[in-house]
Amino acid sequence: MKSSLLHRRSLIQALSVCAAALPMLARAAWPDKPIRLVVPSAAGGAPDLICRILGTELAKTLGMGVIIDNKPGAGGAIGIQEVTRAAPDGYTLGYANVGTLAINQSLYSKLPYDADKQLASIALLGYVQNALVVGNNVPAKTVKELIALAKSRPGKLTMGSAGNGTTGHLGGELFKNMTNTFITHVPYRGSPQAIQDLIGGQVDLMFDNLSSILPHIKAGRVRVLGVSGARRSPALPDVPTIAEAGVAGYETTAWGGIVAPAGTSREIIGKLNAEINKVLALPAVAERYNQLAFETTIAQPDRLFERALRERPLWAKVIQRSGAKVD
Repeated sequence: MKSSLLHRRSLIQALSVCAAALPMLARAAWPDKPIRLVVPSAAGGAPDLICRILGTELAKTLGMGVIIDNKPGAGGAIGIQEVTRAAPDGYTLGYANVGTLAINQSLYSKLPYDADKQLASIALLGYVQNALVVGNNVPAKTVKELIALAKSRPGKLTMGSAGNGTTGHLGGELFKNMTNTFITHVPYRGSPQAIQDLIGGQVDLMFDNLSSILPHIKAGRVRVLGVSGARRSPALPDVPTIAEAGVAGYETTAWGGIVAPAGTSREIIGKLNAEINKVLALPAVAERYNQLAFETTIAQPDRLFERALRERPLWAKVIQRSGAKVD
């Protein structure tokens, strides 16, 4: 009788240990199905290109597919809202950038998401400069010539952008404010459409991420006048910064990283951060990003949100001074 009782007690203890281990086993099994990476911009634009490189390599290290899901519109708000609505289980991630984490907070009177409360920071991927480019039909060959042309034709020149609230849009608004020029803004639903109209002569100029405009610059389909950073881009060492070219103090950069829905476990966030950093450190990946003029950063998960909080006041001033508005 006593032996039977002891056996029963041992069985109960064993079952309790197994039950306690089940959550750990479930976590250890992640990922056991494909991961969706929501990109809040159109296919072919800089964020899309950056994420497709990351997704391809991340799938190899995780042993599970990474599906890119483009959700453009509303300055990235549509895509980010999609992430906030997803289950915090590590199977829906998002690409968040300077627009969705630092600009939209001042540009929109009301956002369908609260980045601080509804998102979790996973990794800061890196940075990219914008380039000021004009169509080949525009006679200006330098930044100073473009400024003079714009002043001689107030409101006649048109400036395409990848959309309202992007660094291309606000970088252009800052340029107009600093040069006292009036150029008409024409927003598109993504960079590829704007670039095609720039090449076709439907718009005159554009501020766009080097990641997406660089191939067109090298092919001679558009003419580059300057880059937006504090230093010249390694991808275009002969092209001056806009500040060097005559607009003293001008500087903007675009950055981005990976987020998840708030509530995603620290274990999954830590694993994703580690795997993403491994991918960014691969020489082959670094070379592909160099071709896009994207400068990578290896950092801890919180670095992305730290950057966002630091830049929000800066972009708020740009928006206020320029009078930029969402249509």
